[in-house]
Amino acid sequence: MSTTTDQSTKIALTQYSKGAGCGCKIAPAILSEILAQHSVGISTPKLLVGNDTKDDAAVYQIDETNAFISTTDFFLPIVDDPFQFGQIAAANAISDVYAMGGNPLFALAVLGWPIDTIPVSAAQEVMAGARSVCAEAGIVMAGGHSIDSKDPIFGLVVNGMVAIENLKRNNSAVQGDILLLTKPLGVGILATAQKKGLIETADLELLVKQLTTLNKVGAALGKIKGVHAMTDVTGFGILGHLLEMMEGSGLGATIQYNQLPILDAARKYIAQKAIPDATYRNWNAYNKEVAFGTGVNVMEAFQILPDPQTNGGLLIAVAPDALSDVQAILKSAGIENIDPIGVCNEATEKRIQVNA
Repeated sequence: MSTTTDQSTKIALTQYSKGAGCGCKIAPAILSEILAQHSVGISTPKLLVGNDTKDDAAVYQIDETNAFISTTDFFLPIVDDPFQFGQIAAANAISDVYAMGGNPLFALAVLGWPIDTIPVSAAQEVMAGARSVCAEAGIVMAGGHSIDSKDPIFGLVVNGMVAIENLKRNNSAVQGDILLLTKPLGVGILATAQKKGLIETADLELLVKQLTTLNKVGAALGKIKGVHAMTDVTGFGILGHLLEMMEGSGLGATIQYNQLPILDAARKYIAQKAIPDATYRNWNAYNKEVAFGTGVNVMEAFQILPDPQTNGGLLIAVAPDALSDVQAILKSAGIENIDPIGVCNEATEKRIQVNA
């Protein structure tokens, strides 16, 4: 529950956002251009995961059995309430460690604040929200950095640990693996509906609940050998992050669209044209890799598959003989979305096949 003061309650933070949450990400094509030469000439044997595989975090080996995980994530407000903004940004950043199969150790805050425009009390609420989620994850914010900026920006640098044998990457799926997704899609649509003043109270509460829910189950999934690959779905949507997984693994995937978990309210706001700008950028970057089978609602799929997620679910590639073990872990963690959404297969000209 928010502890926002009367002064900061009057601030609608999303009105200061060019893009909401992970929808702020630089477009995929431009990001690839920026990073094109980033890893050239770098050779560090103990750097187990770096920039070359588009994974969720960097991983550095520290001894025979353990590795250090480091990630950073920050963005513009996705909700109006400062306390909730801090919660969401923290949960989103911590998710990268869980997506690698690890456990977080501590965090550092990254804060940009327009001190002449938005009250300092609102920034205090952002920090309080982040601390509450860090406490839920069993870590502390041990420091950080802040600047006076034109736009309100917040996020975390998160450091964690993982046993090397439990390390999960996004490029190690195996042909025949079953695909699972732990959270429903449509976050970007609901966030845009809020910014446009369309969202209903019950839908906003549902949105905030999903955005602040930690992906803690990733640490447990890291111990399952049959989980071959894992990533969290964020700003590039399910389509973009699935493509990264399949390209890195040298595979293709067949998705059953009607099996995808989708927030019921998303369809309501699609009808009201509450579509994030990032949806179109994502689609333009990835549509050449997608084929649709008969019976798929292509117009809806265009809005859902590239919808930018913030603190989205874990996308898991698991061996068929380990599926029941993974589903049991998800169920015990209170996760409702435990049914397969697709399968990894041989790569074809269109790497992602979407069937009804």
